[in-house]
Amino acid sequence: MLLIYRSLRRLLGAVAITGMAALVMPAPADAAKAAQSFFKSKEIRSSNLKPFKKWTGALVRYSKEVALHKSGSCKSKEFNACHYKIWMKFLVSTKDKDKLSQIKAINGYMNRAKYITDSRNWGQKDYWASPGQFMEKFGDCEDYAIAKFMSLKLLGFPSNMLRVVAVKDLNLKVGHAVLVVIIDGKYYLLDNQIKQVVETKNVHHYRPVFSISTQHWWRHRLSAR
Repeated sequence: MLLIYRSLRRLLGAVAITGMAALVMPAPADAAKAAQSFFKSKEIRSSNLKPFKKWTGALVRYSKEVALHKSGSCKSKEFNACHYKIWMKFLVSTKDKDKLSQIKAINGYMNRAKYITDSRNWGQKDYWASPGQFMEKFGDCEDYAIAKFMSLKLLGFPSNMLRVVAVKDLNLKVGHAVLVVIIDGKYYLLDNQIKQVVETKNVHHYRPVFSISTQHWWRHRLSAR
């Protein structure tokens, strides 16, 4: 399972997990912009992505994968142009669907992948894989979320509609990562642990810690609402 809270403490010097409201105090200018968000939280936005090296590293590796397009057989375990074409063919097959149908298709497609822990795959407690690495070696929760994020980006979803979200699973008492997609003011959950795409308002066992996209990240705290 993703050790997201340990990673967050290492990256950002946060306090104990139970003190979520004290995680990474934002600049006063950001604090004034706290807004209602998903999973009954309020969010505070920042544009400083420098602490999130695992996320930005996955983005860089993805860019290189797209640029290289290495030739090879689809039977190869190494991600190559053949696998990339299969991925693109699937995305094209969803291109004329409405956005809700697209996110359902992407969620189902990526959730077929096998769950593999980071320690087994990479010999690390927490590693954020690029889509190519995920398709080569499968992965854990944040890897599903990243692959879904990039798939929807390729379909034309703007970054402000997509969030990779680190949550605490209140049932299992562990860290977890999901993708949240914002469509027409509604928040939809894409989760490797839940087969269907559902609105976040119908999910009550996740407590968000932070969410991130390509230009911003958001600290979440419990809302009074």
